[in-house]
Amino acid sequence: MKIRKTLLAAMLAMPALAMAATPVINVYKSAACGCCEAWVKHLRDNGFKVDAHNVANPSDIREKMGIPDRFGSCHTAVVDGYAIEGHVPAAEVKRLLAARPKAKGLAVPAMPLGSPGMEGPRKDAYDVLLVLPDGSSKVYQHYN
Repeated sequence: MKIRKTLLAAMLAMPALAMAATPVINVYKSAACGCCEAWVKHLRDNGFKVDAHNVANPSDIREKMGIPDRFGSCHTAVVDGYAIEGHVPAAEVKRLLAARPKAKGLAVPAMPLGSPGMEGPRKDAYDVLLVLPDGSSKVYQHYN
């Protein structure tokens, strides 16, 4: 009986532990940007806790996190020491946090149609880039 109670208590605690282990994503965006709001919704729909911050110049955060301007988009997020620039799919953020590569973060430069938050009738191919410590990048995932 004591073992069952202990097992039951552990099973009930698992969802709380899983939620506590999920880091908060801080998103820095313009108050007027609808696609930024759509990307925040995408993250929340995929299990992330998001704190959205309206700022005058989201590129200030990109610069602070060491992401070169050439990778710029309309918003920058920070999660667990990584920068997430632009419309990066939640699946790639989860993969980044699980793998913990030595990198500054992920970027989807510009605002490709069909990426999360940029949904519509057209879907363009795009790359999610892993931004390396020296500011260079490599393709982390390609989307058709």
